Amino acid sequence: MKRRVRLVRRAGAIRRGGAGFVRRAGLVRRTGAGRARPAGPAPRERAGLGRRSAGAEAGVRRHRRRLRLGVGCLLAAVVLALLPLPEGADRARAAAVESSAVTKSGTEGKYDDFSSLEVTVHQTRGLTWQGVKVSWTGGRPAPKSGTKFNFLQIMQCWGDDPQQGPDRSQCEFGNEARVPPGSGRLVYPETDPEEAGTGDTVPDDYGRPYVPFRPVTGDPTSSPYDSTYFGAGDTNSLAWLPNDGNGEGETVFELKSALEAEYLGCGARTTPDGKVRPCWLVVVPRGEHEPDGVSDPGRAVLTSALSKTNWDRRIVFPLAFEPVTQACDPDKPERVITGSELATDAITSWQGALCRDATHRFTYTQSGEPAAREVLTSPGTGSAGMAMTVDPVRPPEGASPVVHAPVAVSGLSIGFVWMYEKGSFNYLPLKDVRLNQRLLAKALTQSYGSSLVASQENLPEYLGKNPRYLVADPEFRKLNPEFEGQDRHSPIGMVVTSENTDSARMLWRYILADADAKKFLAGEPDPWGMRINEKYTEAAIAWDDLDYFPKADLTATDVPCSPAGAGQSMKRTGLEVVPYALDMHEAAVKVRRGDIGSVYECVVDLNTAKWSGVERPSPVDQRQLGVLDVVNAERYQLSSAALPNADGQYVKPTEASLLQAVARMPESAVAGVRTPDPARMTDGAYPLTAVVYAAARLDQAEDARRDYARVLRYAAGEGQRQGTASGELPYGYAPLPTALREQARKAAEQLEKGAPDPEADSGGPEAQGAAGAGPGGAGGPGGGPGGGGRAAGSPAGAPGGGRAGTGAGGGADPDASAAAGTADPTETDPAKQNVAKSGGITPAEALGLIRWVLLGVLIVGGVAGLAGPLMLRFSARRAAAGG
Repeated sequence: MKRRVRLVRRAGAIRRGGAGFVRRAGLVRRTGAGRARPAGPAPRERAGLGRRSAGAEAGVRRHRRRLRLGVGCLLAAVVLALLPLPEGADRARAAAVESSAVTKSGTEGKYDDFSSLEVTVHQTRGLTWQGVKVSWTGGRPAPKSGTKFNFLQIMQCWGDDPQQGPDRSQCEFGNEARVPPGSGRLVYPETDPEEAGTGDTVPDDYGRPYVPFRPVTGDPTSSPYDSTYFGAGDTNSLAWLPNDGNGEGETVFELKSALEAEYLGCGARTTPDGKVRPCWLVVVPRGEHEPDGVSDPGRAVLTSALSKTNWDRRIVFPLAFEPVTQACDPDKPERVITGSELATDAITSWQGALCRDATHRFTYTQSGEPAAREVLTSPGTGSAGMAMTVDPVRPPEGASPVVHAPVAVSGLSIGFVWMYEKGSFNYLPLKDVRLNQRLLAKALTQSYGSSLVASQENLPEYLGKNPRYLVADPEFRKLNPEFEGQDRHSPIGMVVTSENTDSARMLWRYILADADAKKFLAGEPDPWGMRINEKYTEAAIAWDDLDYFPKADLTATDVPCSPAGAGQSMKRTGLEVVPYALDMHEAAVKVRRGDIGSVYECVVDLNTAKWSGVERPSPVDQRQLGVLDVVNAERYQLSSAALPNADGQYVKPTEASLLQAVARMPESAVAGVRTPDPARMTDGAYPLTAVVYAAARLDQAEDARRDYARVLRYAAGEGQRQGTASGELPYGYAPLPTALREQARKAAEQLEKGAPDPEADSGGPEAQGAAGAGPGGAGGPGGGPGGGGRAAGSPAGAPGGGRAGTGAGGGADPDASAAAGTADPTETDPAKQNVAKSGGITPAEALGLIRWVLLGVLIVGGVAGLAGPLMLRFSARRAAAGG
C-alpha cells in the first residue's frame, strides 16, 4: 500500500509541477513572502543558487520532459519484453506470389470495333492440366433477344513463331457439342472475301474448304469433323461465350498439357538449348457482322472463328507450361508409396526433387486409405513401404511398429460450376452457395428425383412429394434466397467416387454430427415434408462408420424415347444418370466441363431410338457439383460451397480456414495423429479439413528406411514452399504449421533408427511401440490393452508428445488433448510458410531479434532520460558544496 501511495504522490507532483517534483529535480524555487525558508547552507551559497534558479524555468520544463521520456521508455521496454508474439509468428512465411496475369486489347475490324475490348488471362506461367480464369471488359452487350452475336471464342494452340504465335491450323477448335455458332473448321469464300487465295485450306468430300488441324506430330485431320485428336466430349475449345449486359464476361478455360493432348505438345517440346517452347491461348472476338459485312439483328453470327477475317482479329497470349518430361531416370529402382488421393498432387510434385541425387525413384500408387493401411500392415514382396493416410495405422499384435509423420493439410470441397441466369441470355458464374448437413444428406441419398430419371412424369412414386431438384428444395432456398425462380437451373445430382476412403468417412461424420441431418437419415421428414429415398432405409445402411457413398436405389425407371411416335420407352437407373467418378480428380474435370457422363439422352435416327451420353453443354448451361478434394477444386478453378461449422458460421475452404481447423483437431486413438472432429470446428475453422500422415514400418531394410525418411524431411522443409513449379506444394494445400513440421522431422529420425531393440529397453513407451502400437497390438483404439506409446517423431510438448494411449477400447481424451496444446490456435497461421525462401528464419525468430534490439534501445533511452536530471542535481550539489 505504501508503494502505491508513493507512486500516486509522485504522479501528482508530476502533473501539478509541485514542490516535491522540484526538489527531486535538485532545484529550489524562490519562495513567496511569508514563506518559511528552509534550513540550508550559508546565505552566500543560497544567493548563488537563487541567482541560477531564477533563470531556469525553461530548464525545469526540459528536465521534466526528459524524466517523462525516461520513465516512458522503461515502461515500454517492460511491456515489449512481456508482449506475446502475434499468432502464427512461429512460422516462416512464403514470399509473395508473382502474378503472371496478362491483359491485352482488341483491335478495330472492318465492320466491328474491338479496340475497347480488354481480355485478361489470369495465369500464363507454371501451367499444367488445369483451369485458368479468363475475364474481359469493354465489349458490346449480347442481345437479350437470344440472338447469338457479341461473344468471344477461345482455343488452345501450339506454334513456334514467337511474334505471331500459331497459325489457324495449329489450334484445337471445332467438334464442339451442340454446334454453337462459329464452331466448325469450314470456311467459305462467299461469306469471307479474305479467304480467296489463302492456300492453307483443303476441300472436304463435298468440295467445301476447311482448315485442317495439324498436330505436333502425325497426320492432319481428313475432314472438318475428324475427331482423331479431339471430339465433342473432350475438346477444350469454347466457341460461344456471350458478353453480359455490361459487355463483360468471365469463364474458366481448361488447359491441357502434352500428357493429355500429345497433339498440342504443351510442356514437352523444347528449343535446342533445352527451354520449353510456349503454347498459346487465342481469343477471337465476334461482333454483329459476318466477314462480308452482313448484319441481321435476328440472325446469329455463324461463320467460323478460323475464317480469315475473323482470325485476323485474334488476341494471342503465350503460355508457359511446366515440363512434362520424366522427372526421374526410369531405370532407377523404385521406392513405392501408396495411399490417399489427398496426397497425390503433393507427392507427384515432389517426385523430381526427391529423385535428384538419389539411388531410387519414388512412385506413387493412389488408393483408398483403408487399402493402403492394409498394404502396410500385411506387406508382400515389392509392396509399398510408406502409406499416405488420414486415419492412423494400427498394426496387429506382434507386427512391426509404425511411425506417423504429418506431410500435408488438405480437405474436401463441395465444388461446383453453376451458371446463373439473370435475364434472357445474360448468364453469370455463381460463386457463393450455402449447403448444410441435411442438404448434403439429401443429395448423397438420391432423394431428389433428378438424380434418378430425366423426366418429371416418370418419377418413382416414393419420391413423388420430394423436390425434383436441389434448387426447388425450400431448405436450399432458405439458405440461398437468390435462387427464387431458378428451379430448372440446378445440378441433377452430386458426383462422388466409388472408393472406400477416409475422406468419405470424414464427410459422413460431419453430416451425422448435425441432429437434423441424422434424423433425416433415420427416416424422419424435414420441416417441409421431404423424406430420404426409401431404398436407403430398406438397405439398413450403417451410417456411423461409412467410408463410401452408396447408391442404394438401382430401380430402373421408364423414360420416354419415341421414334416417329412409336411410344417406346427405355429404362435408366440412377447409376447411369449420375455415374460414379473413378476418383476426385476425374470428378473435378467432369464438373469443370459440366459433363458428368450421364447416359439418358434419347437419340432418334432413322426411326430407331437409342440411348446416348448427354452432350457436353455450352458454357452458359453448365451446372454440376461434386465431392472433391480442395486441391483439385483449386486446380480447375471450381467454386466451393460454404458449409456450417460448429459455430453455425458458413465457411469455405481457404488456407486460413484449413489451418484454423488443424489447430482445433484433437488426437486420434493413436497419440500424435490428429483427427477431424466437427464439434471442435469453431472460429472460422473449415469442418472438412484433414491432415495427411505418412506411415512407414520400422522393420524395413536400412536403405529403404533412409530413403523414406528423406521423403519426410523434404515434406517438412522444401516441400512446404507453395507454388506451381515441380517440387513445390501445389495451391489448395495449406503449409504445415511449425509443430507438425517438427513432428515430421522427428519421425524421419525415428524411421532412420528403425525399430527399437526390445532387449535394450522394455520399460519406456517408445520402446514398447511407435505411433501408438503398444505391446497389445491393434486391439482397439489406443493400440490395444496396455495402451500405446506416443507417436514416433512427436516432440515432447508438441502434439502427441509424451502422451500415452488410453488403454483397451478407449479413445484419446479430446479435452486432455486440447489442454496438452494439440489445438493451440497459435500453432497455425493463415500465411504461407516457407522456410526455404526465408533462409530458415521464421517470423518469430526475426521478430525476436528485432524485439530484443528495440528493448535495448528503449532501456538505453530510459536510462539516458533519467540520468540527465540526476546528473544536474548531482552537479548542483557539488557546486553548492564547493562554494
